Amino acid sequence: MAGKIEIPNELKKDLPPSAWGKILGATPIVMTVIATMLAGLASSEMTKAQYDRSAAAQLQSKAGDQWSYFQAKKLRSAVARNTLDLLAATSEVNPLTAEALLGADATTVDALVKNKIPAATPAKFDDNVNAALVAVENSKPESEVTAMLAKIKDATLTESLVAAKDAANAFDTVAKPINKAADKLDDALMAGDKTVFRSFSAARLRYTAERYDAEAKLNSAIGGILELQVRKGNISAEHHHKRSAKFFYGMLAAQMAVIIATFSIAARQKSLLWSLAAAAGLAAVSFAAYVYFYV
Repeated sequence: MAGKIEIPNELKKDLPPSAWGKILGATPIVMTVIATMLAGLASSEMTKAQYDRSAAAQLQSKAGDQWSYFQAKKLRSAVARNTLDLLAATSEVNPLTAEALLGADATTVDALVKNKIPAATPAKFDDNVNAALVAVENSKPESEVTAMLAKIKDATLTESLVAAKDAANAFDTVAKPINKAADKLDDALMAGDKTVFRSFSAARLRYTAERYDAEAKLNSAIGGILELQVRKGNISAEHHHKRSAKFFYGMLAAQMAVIIATFSIAARQKSLLWSLAAAAGLAAVSFAAYVYFYV
């Protein structure tokens, strides 16, 4: 970075005592200030890029957790269905009746006897968010996904993530009493009639498989929103990185203007070299303004 510029006294006396001379004398100092400003902007943009990369990495870890939950629950659903098939193939399984559930509540009876699990209501997302989720799921080109994400505000993704988590928590809240009731019934029926217990076990396996499928779907929605946030964070980081590089180039141009102006005074070639210095400085300022407002 350019240091503080001091014009020697013996050179100052050679400057013309006019407005032009004063401008010439101030040029190195002004360009030094501009170079310092551009260096600060370049550093600021790089810091923002690093922050966005770090935040995206954290979100990627959270997304990975959600996809792990999704896979685990789909696997548990498959295991429950396989166990149910094995039970049906190796022994006679009669339909479960409400009377066998020892006075269980209506929700538990519906889930185990009628195979009606609580409704897993998915969260509703903005149309642009839905379009981006479909694009990612179908492995659309990055350019297409990037264009879709440009239409989505960060606040919209945050709201979508909250809605997806709320939907998953709502289903967990409704399913939890059924799970506890099923655990109690398992302990109570195990010591009784084996035929009734087999019927209960088959019904519970069927309910468990359906429940895990519903939970997996809700987890996939959370993971999808997190994936969009990761992509948007990386896009933002790349944007700030490019701005940082261009501000840095502007700083170099301003420093070049300082050098040219200084040599202009030293060599007493005031008109031509100062014009080059002024042009370099003007280019640096214009370029910085363009990057700041349009890049």
